[in-house]
Amino acid sequence: MSKEPKQSTPMPMTSARSKARRRALDLLFEAEQRELNVDTVLATRRTSTDQIINAYSVTLIEGVTARQETIDEFLATYSQGWTLERMPSVDRIILRIGAWELLYNDDIPDGVAVSESVELAKMLSTDESPQFVNGLLGRIQQLKPTLLA
Repeated sequence: MSKEPKQSTPMPMTSARSKARRRALDLLFEAEQRELNVDTVLATRRTSTDQIINAYSVTLIEGVTARQETIDEFLATYSQGWTLERMPSVDRIILRIGAWELLYNDDIPDGVAVSESVELAKMLSTDESPQFVNGLLGRIQQLKPTLLA
């Protein structure tokens, strides 16, 4: 079951890192939907559009891609009642970005990683998604010391 991101944005995100997260989400979503390698999508965007791809967007994309198998294992293990395949695509990608920031990016406080993911879900997904994203990432945040041990 795939769900395209909503087009309307009730409240624009303003920080450079928030914009970078959104751009990373867009590129990861496009790659998944078109069944392309994300590096191909990134290269195409850079050469065929005027879009500026922030360095943090690239960091997120590379980080999520490099750790996706482990991240997906954590998401599948701790999401109650939802397999990865059942999750809307946009939620799955938001969760991957949030989990990567929580577990592998020490520059981002855990609370910021969770709240930024919840904001993306509010803007781009279903009404139930922010609560789901918050709950699952909150659980991963609680278990972080044991997950990384």
